Amino acid sequence: MYELIDETSEFLVIYKKPEVSFHSDAGSVGLFEYCKQQQGLAELYPVHRLDKITSGLLVFAKTAAANSALTAAFRAREIQKFYLAISAKKPTKKQGLIKGDMTAARRGAFKLLTTHNNPAITQFFSKNIAPGRRLFLIKPHTGKTHQIRVALKSIGAPIVGDLLYADTASNNHIDRTYLHAYSLGFELAGQQYRYTLLPKEGSYFSDAAFLNAIDEWREPWLLPWPKV
Repeated sequence: MYELIDETSEFLVIYKKPEVSFHSDAGSVGLFEYCKQQQGLAELYPVHRLDKITSGLLVFAKTAAANSALTAAFRAREIQKFYLAISAKKPTKKQGLIKGDMTAARRGAFKLLTTHNNPAITQFFSKNIAPGRRLFLIKPHTGKTHQIRVALKSIGAPIVGDLLYADTASNNHIDRTYLHAYSLGFELAGQQYRYTLLPKEGSYFSDAAFLNAIDEWREPWLLPWPKV
């Protein structure tokens, strides 16, 4: 279900594999409980979550104090998060800001609205990496359910392998949903931490087109992201 990336007295950072449920479901133990058992911890706190389809970096707090500090930092948008995604479609714009309220749609999906009462806020860069394949680097400023999936759908570029938001033709012979939690930066007890990890699963995330394209995005926090 996961790989341990780092552990301190206050938290642990793991790599979550795709198609792993965060919570226990239908009698099957979920990632959070499984990790707690495997690490032999009496206490563990879920600071944030990833969708089942998403791979990548997660931080769990090992103490109540660390959990309080990290969850407060997430609420205050002080945690730096960056994601990678691949789409088979050309977006209506190549980079910029996607902002709008989100509301429930059919079949458990969500859709983006033009109103801004409590908006989901997402920034992104993108580039063509192969015929019919576009790579996105995404910086979400809020943490809404399905936020990145809905944001890319709203600009005409749903994520490859996303059975809820992409059309059937885009998902033919696809081995995973191509969304990955790539980089995570935060401060705790006056110390800065940063973790960046490429995806480990998926043919599109391991071929030469991807590996060549990702070079200029190895340190996404240094890119010229405009203020929101």
